Amino acid sequence: MHFTRSLLALILLTSTLACRREPEAAPSVVEVEPDFAEHDLGEGAGSIWVADREGQPGRLFLCGTIHILRDEDYPLSPGYEAAYNLSEKLVLELPPGSGTGPTMASRMRELGNYSADTSLEANISPESWEAVKKWAMAHRLEASSLNRFRPWFVSLIITSTEYAALGARPDMGVDQHFESRAEHDGKPGEGLESVEFQLQLFSQLTNDQQKNMLEQTLAEVTLMSQEYEKMIKAWKDGRLDSLHDMLFREAERYPELMDLFLKDRNLAWIDRLDDMLKKGEHAMILIGTGHLASKDGIIELLRNRGYRVRHHREVPDL
Repeated sequence: MHFTRSLLALILLTSTLACRREPEAAPSVVEVEPDFAEHDLGEGAGSIWVADREGQPGRLFLCGTIHILRDEDYPLSPGYEAAYNLSEKLVLELPPGSGTGPTMASRMRELGNYSADTSLEANISPESWEAVKKWAMAHRLEASSLNRFRPWFVSLIITSTEYAALGARPDMGVDQHFESRAEHDGKPGEGLESVEFQLQLFSQLTNDQQKNMLEQTLAEVTLMSQEYEKMIKAWKDGRLDSLHDMLFREAERYPELMDLFLKDRNLAWIDRLDDMLKKGEHAMILIGTGHLASKDGIIELLRNRGYRVRHHREVPDL
């Protein structure tokens, strides 16, 4: 398993914005926590965990999301519906309404563009440029339309195009599904991060990381369908161990990337989630499932602060 298939897991399991379609165009496996591996939750259990402290009113529903889904991936596990109905508000990675629209697309292009004096072809190997041209031709695109973009942006264009061919769309993602429902129902929502913050995650990648990302995307593009099916199955069954393995394969080769997309963001969120619990709030937390599946994930960070975190099927009063 090479870099891109770990990166594709990062994109689908951790970053809302990376799954928005561009409108025009540690050890190798970190030790899995026993709670992730020991319980067979059953088929279709869903990736929903409940965090609370016995005798105190606060309760968070930690709902792992996949940011792009297909029509056939619905209906969701009943646990999502219970979490929505029992929550006073939604907490998403991005504030409601902020991840779409021309402003976001314009800013994404701004960060993904090269200046006029250089190009994608000038910054990647001749072999990679030939592979980009071959991919573009297969999708009836002009390679010149990609030549002004940085490798990370081209990689996202390729992956989003391939996932769209599978029928997977951002408007079908779990977070978008409940964001739309909350808007209709008048349920308040808030975000943990800004659009600019998530865009900067990609623009901060080094040149070597960007080139490697593009090279492996091109090399493994034919495997995306198979990997996507495995990921969806593990997510539907609440199998954090399987999702963890997909996410952390060869992670030791890219520790800075894992810190950037996962660990640092989890640490930035945990005080806010802790504060919600202390205030007695009931909230549906919709975050990429990857943020739950590691020793540095939200589940373990909350347990380390003295909260109990159980799968929703193990909570008798739901």
